[in-house]
Amino acid sequence: MTENNHHKDLLDGITEQMKPVLEKSGQAIYLYLDDNHKVCNRKFADMLGYKSPQEWADSETPLSDVAEEDRDIVIKAYMDASEKMTASSVTVSFKNIKTGKLLKAMMIIAPIGYAGHVITAHFLSKV
Repeated sequence: MTENNHHKDLLDGITEQMKPVLEKSGQAIYLYLDDNHKVCNRKFADMLGYKSPQEWADSETPLSDVAEEDRDIVIKAYMDASEKMTASSVTVSFKNIKTGKLLKAMMIIAPIGYAGHVITAHFLSKV
């Protein structure tokens, strides 16, 4: 099995496990393994102006919708979650891809262990 197929299987498994949370949460959520293996809920896709969660998942540059001045904050919080197993709460601005309008959100990034790998869960609430 290739690494890409293995990562796809990991993402499919955690997505299925988290399905009730992704579908029922009042928060925008995305799960992130790497730039090519990520998934979000409908609320996240709608908040950022994507036609569907799949359209966001297919984007090759997931940080492109984060305001440039906040990208380092998101990267540090991701690194803390994925390497130090430490959750973070940060306030960042995102850009709606349809309107170009910035929106501020509180983002909680937490590590989740699944099948021996760390995947980060990102929960967003508009502020």
